[in-house]
Amino acid sequence: QVLLVESGGGLVQAGGSLRLSCAASGSIFSIDTMGWYRQDPGKQRELVASIGSGGSTNYADSVKGRFTISRDGAKKTTDLQMNSLKPEDTAVYYCYMHINYARVYWGQGTQVTVSP
Repeated sequence: QVLLVESGGGLVQAGGSLRLSCAASGSIFSIDTMGWYRQDPGKQRELVASIGSGGSTNYADSVKGRFTISRDGAKKTTDLQMNSLKPEDTAVYYCYMHINYARVYWGQGTQVTVSP
C-alpha cells in the first residue's frame, strides 16, 4: 500500500513564505511525475506545479517566480517552496505522485491560508 503524507501548511501574512512537503511510503520502485494541485471552495482545482523524474518543472502562471518545486527521488519526497504569498494563494494544497507506472496517488491535503 502506498501512502502520501503532506506537511507544512498553515496561516501566514501576505508577503510571507511557507514550505510544503510530501513524503511517499510503501511498496514503491518508481516515481515519475510529482506535483501539487490546490483547490479553494467555489473554485476549480488548479495545477500549481509539477516536476518530472528528470527534473523538468512546470508552473501555473499565477505562481511563476514565487513558487519552487523540488524533489528527492531517494527520499521519495517533493517540496513546494512558496514565497511572496498572496491572499489568492489561500487553498487546500494536495500533492500527487505517479507511482510504479500504475496510477496517481494523492496526499490528504494541507490548508494554506494567507491573510491580507
